[in-house]
Amino acid sequence: MRARLLEATVELLVEKGFSGTTTTLVSERAGVSRGAQLHHFPTKNDLVVAAVAHLTERRGEELAERAAELPTGSQRTRAVIQMLGDHFAGPVFTAALELWVAARTDAALLEAVAPLERVLGRETHVMTVELLGADESQPGVRELIQATLDLVRGLGLASTLGDDTRRRRKILDQWALTLDVALDKEKQ
Repeated sequence: MRARLLEATVELLVEKGFSGTTTTLVSERAGVSRGAQLHHFPTKNDLVVAAVAHLTERRGEELAERAAELPTGSQRTRAVIQMLGDHFAGPVFTAALELWVAARTDAALLEAVAPLERVLGRETHVMTVELLGADESQPGVRELIQATLDLVRGLGLASTLGDDTRRRRKILDQWALTLDVALDKEKQ
């Protein structure tokens, strides 16, 4: 029941945004009584804070699953960058984005969101370094990895306003070529 409530919360965050997500709608979507929902999560913030933790876990699992399927060889950088781009343009990121925006003006929500996002950010950074075989002891490599993550987040944000898959793919293909050149130079 708890998992259904959390999944329903994430779905509604994507569909209706933070302000449109109500505990009543979550109960209805999850197929549980309002009393059962209140037993697990007495307030909307309790529900959303639990959903933040659930969402953070899902985002990490989703990335790890996709990373395990990546090819090796000359197309690896492109595949890593496209995987990150797809992840940050997907519904799980959209739900997280709703929480980030709401947390900007809600201190209790910020207190829950910020530490989880820092952990996920570090884990995503480390995973990206590993997947690209990058050596962060080389000057500029850490910044290239961070620029990559900032780029895919920004493109993910842009995708919330409309489908820009074709444009995003072109940008990410070019960035993959740029990274290959830059990281090869760093390895020398």
